[in-house]
Amino acid sequence: MILNAILLTTFAGLSTLIGSCVVFFIKKPKDSIFNFAMGFSAGVMIFVALTEMLNQSINIIGYRNAFLSFFIGILIIYLIDRLIPHCYEDEATCDHRNKKYQLKKCGTLIAIGIAIHNFPEGIAVFFSSLTNIKLGIAIALAIALHNIPEGIAVAMPIYYATKSKRTAFLYSFLSGIAEPVAAVISYFFLYNYINETVLNIILAGVAGIMVFISFDELLPQAYKHEDVHKIILGIILGMAVMALSMYYLL
Repeated sequence: MILNAILLTTFAGLSTLIGSCVVFFIKKPKDSIFNFAMGFSAGVMIFVALTEMLNQSINIIGYRNAFLSFFIGILIIYLIDRLIPHCYEDEATCDHRNKKYQLKKCGTLIAIGIAIHNFPEGIAVFFSSLTNIKLGIAIALAIALHNIPEGIAVAMPIYYATKSKRTAFLYSFLSGIAEPVAAVISYFFLYNYINETVLNIILAGVAGIMVFISFDELLPQAYKHEDVHKIILGIILGMAVMALSMYYLL
């Protein structure tokens, strides 16, 4: 059970490497593709957080405790956003025509910022898998989907700065490995204190974190561009795909 949870977390985290592969085939990514990918990821994240994670917590610990945990999760990730600067949110400052040093610095900041937010995602997959392995698989897939464009965001400036595929892969790997690291740390420090109630409190809290990440990071990144319809289409299809996968997985 624990090994499966860690393996799922590793799969979700290292899916950033898939994104890093994409940049080598798309020299000049189109805004429409980027918008669709970010909208799709947000749709998946929001759907699984609200319909499965929060819903399961409500059934186990009740409305009051579940909603309290949900908004505490949002508050925690909000404080992280406020207290720890992560410049990858302002990618407009990362002009790819600037010097190689600036590109590498931009990619490094993106990788650090993504790693910070991958930590609670790793906890989400790990504890979800301990609660219900099928739910863990669904959440791992959801997180893997939105980690792919994050991998692109990390690898693209690094690759253009260094012209090294190995370096781009390394940065994507380091940002994604934060998820299994979070799983291991949470196992050693939290596992002995875990029961069904605590698990579902954490599950509701992480649902809040996932919703916040969707609205605070994924959608704002997409809306920096003008092709709004691609974003909406991505959100709807993301939710539809997740609904179908949840139906067959759960």
